[in-house]
Amino acid sequence: MQGSRFAFGPFVLDSGAGTLLRNDDPVAVGYRGLKLLAALVGRPGEILSKAELMDAAWPGTAVEEGNLTVQIAQLRKLLGPAADGGEWISTVPRVGYRFMGAIERLGGAKREPLPLPSKPSMAVLPFVNFSNDPEQESFADGLTEDLITDLSRTSGLFVIARNSAFAYKGKAMDVRGIAQDLGVRYLLEGSARRAAGRVRINAQLVDAVSGEHLWAERFDRSLEDIFAVQDEVTGKIVEALLGRLRAPPPRNRPKDLEAYDLCVRARKLIDDSPQTAREAHLMLTRAVSLDPGYAEAYRWLAMNHWMRWVHWGEPIESNRSVALELARKAVAIDPNDAGCRWVLANLLAYERNFAEADAEFARAIELDPNEADTWATLSDITVLAGRVEEGMEHIRKAFRLNPFPASWYYLTLGQAQYAAGEYEAAVETLRRDETYRTSSRRFLAASLAQLGRLDEARAEVELFLVGNPHFTTRHWATTEPFRDAATLEHFVDGYRKAGLPE
Repeated sequence: MQGSRFAFGPFVLDSGAGTLLRNDDPVAVGYRGLKLLAALVGRPGEILSKAELMDAAWPGTAVEEGNLTVQIAQLRKLLGPAADGGEWISTVPRVGYRFMGAIERLGGAKREPLPLPSKPSMAVLPFVNFSNDPEQESFADGLTEDLITDLSRTSGLFVIARNSAFAYKGKAMDVRGIAQDLGVRYLLEGSARRAAGRVRINAQLVDAVSGEHLWAERFDRSLEDIFAVQDEVTGKIVEALLGRLRAPPPRNRPKDLEAYDLCVRARKLIDDSPQTAREAHLMLTRAVSLDPGYAEAYRWLAMNHWMRWVHWGEPIESNRSVALELARKAVAIDPNDAGCRWVLANLLAYERNFAEADAEFARAIELDPNEADTWATLSDITVLAGRVEEGMEHIRKAFRLNPFPASWYYLTLGQAQYAAGEYEAAVETLRRDETYRTSSRRFLAASLAQLGRLDEARAEVELFLVGNPHFTTRHWATTEPFRDAATLEHFVDGYRKAGLPE
């Protein structure tokens, strides 16, 4: 899970750390140059097309080919001639470029191991789909996600979030290495086969330190019993790790399996892009029509409407009211679901109903202290309340529970770092591949502006406005859930210095 490191001539490129060394001395190469060099040295001797290289350095952005030419020229100047007097990077006319040097792939940069929590800690690895039908892949994924949710609601356990668990999907790795990556002691592995109205599930709980199998069982049941099986697996694991069976409050389960399948598929699409969000909206709308008592579907539908106006630039008023109504309905159906609670809390904060929002966040954490998304969302709201250090603690906790998170965690971290005046750290965070997207560039531009790097800031503003042509600082300031005037003024000051529209 670490970034790749390459040695060539006197150079060492660490793509994960974003550094280039010449004889152990740092080389001042820009962000785009590093991305281009990493793409080239990662495939030495191969011709990389101009389109591939532009996608590597300017992901998701349409840029002129001349930008690539300029960056390649700068790289050649920085690298100088190769030992044989030739060029490190050769031009393939009308096609692209090729790296010509001999490459040695080094071990990944060592990451400090995460300390084990004081309570039993575990991760649920993605269950393998053993069905002949690849369409059942989402069923196996949904089973994994539901087990993570069920186990994380047990306060005596420390449970890694789904995003980080799914970083290992399809990868062959030693369980000890995975456990060290995630900072946990126990791993749950398994497989699922769904066919002809039946489901077969194999599951085993492994102690990654000793290699001992603590528990293993096979379930062969009717498909209608799938949620009873999930409850049974959860109970067995809690009993194995805590020595007792203390079930959390019951969770709302769907009554229609088609609605469940639609919701599982929509989870993966909801925050990728406006296009996938629209697809998720159709799935979730169908799910609640099939099963009007399915709380999770209402919860994600509420988030879908919220993201429409916060991230995708769709009309605000209609989406705000619908989102809040859907979130309240989800909580009414299942008051014991932490996910429904934090979604409602977030929407209440945007309505500036802060007292009720704070109460909902507190209830969500009480119900599920391992829900990383709750802590990340709470960080955002806390920072805008002016309690910046507290917000930083919340996002750090979210990252511990979710070491390989969704991209919006980095946006939230970068926003907190900006609020704390840690502008260099914010720039580093917001230029990571995981979050270098349109909605994060406003904070990146502000951070660069506060550092006096105005040309870079204005370049980021231009890119931001491509995807957000109607953005104004005034409108943003009036719609975000600020409750601290000094924090608001700090963000507005950075926006103005960067040149974002008033």
